[in-house]
Amino acid sequence: MAVRHRLTDVDTVLEEGSWLFTVRDARGGRKEVILVPCAGEGEPVEAWVNRCTHEAQALHREGVGVVFREGEIVCPKHGSTFDTCSGYCDNGDAAKTTLVSVETTVEDGQVYLIDDGVSFLTAGGSSDDEDDDSPGSTSHLRF
Repeated sequence: MAVRHRLTDVDTVLEEGSWLFTVRDARGGRKEVILVPCAGEGEPVEAWVNRCTHEAQALHREGVGVVFREGEIVCPKHGSTFDTCSGYCDNGDAAKTTLVSVETTVEDGQVYLIDDGVSFLTAGGSSDDEDDDSPGSTSHLRF
């Protein structure tokens, strides 16, 4: 059974739009994870690895957070959009893929990490992120 770790509260995720944290996976690697609001029938927030499925492009950027369009997460590089509740993409270069999920639960307004495959390291981004440059955009979306 996973070690349960309190991450933040639901209100913080809803107010800020997203919440970033870093975990260590079973192989010892660091992964950034984003909590995002979910307006579906399940939990009020969902957790996804902070990477587009098309290319290793961060979805949450320092100083910007996650960009949303019509309730979907927007990849800043190619403009593919992912459903915040299911992680599924039905457009752009990442079409027919789903973001990698990280298991969390919500109790009494608090969000807990309960995923057996990862362990909590820190709130915020990974300190060893080798490529933190802003993405060049080839997006098919217009804002």
